Amino acid sequence: MKTLYLIRHAKSSWEFDLDDHERPLNDRGLVDAPKMGAFVREKITMPQRIVSSDAVRAKTTALLYLKALGIPEEQLELSNELYDFNGMGLDNFIRSCGDSVDKLMVFGHNNALTYWVNQYGDKAIDNVATAAFTQINFDVERWEDVDQGKTTLYVKPKQLK
Repeated sequence: MKTLYLIRHAKSSWEFDLDDHERPLNDRGLVDAPKMGAFVREKITMPQRIVSSDAVRAKTTALLYLKALGIPEEQLELSNELYDFNGMGLDNFIRSCGDSVDKLMVFGHNNALTYWVNQYGDKAIDNVATAAFTQINFDVERWEDVDQGKTTLYVKPKQLK
C-alpha cells in the first residue's frame, strides 16, 4: 500500500516584481499553511519522505506545515522537478520514488496538482485550493505501478474557519 500526501503551496503574493520562482507567500498564506499542518497532524500517519518544489512559495509552505507537524525541517528535500504546472514532472517524480517509501508527502503547484488528483484519485476536485491537503491511497507495492487510487482526504483552509 502506498499513500501520497499532496499539498498545494499556500496563497502567494504578487506584490513584488519578482521572477515567478521567487514569489513569497502573502499574509493569508502565512496563516493558512501552519493551520492546515496542525489540522493534518491529527489525521495522518507521518510521511517517510517529504519533498517540495524549490520555488519560494512551495518551500515556505512546506516549512510551515512541517513545523506544525513536528517534523524537523532537515527532513525536507527540494526538487526543481516539482516546479511543474502540467503534471508531467510531478508524475515522473512520484513514479520514481523509492519503493521503500510507503508514505510520500509532496508540496507543489497547480495545475499539476489538480490534474494529478483528478487523474489518479477517485473524487473530482475542480481546483485544488491553495494550502489544500489531499491524501490518495494506492493498493500497489511500487510507485511506478500507481494507477487509480482512493482519495481518502481533501481539506482546504476555508473548511477550517
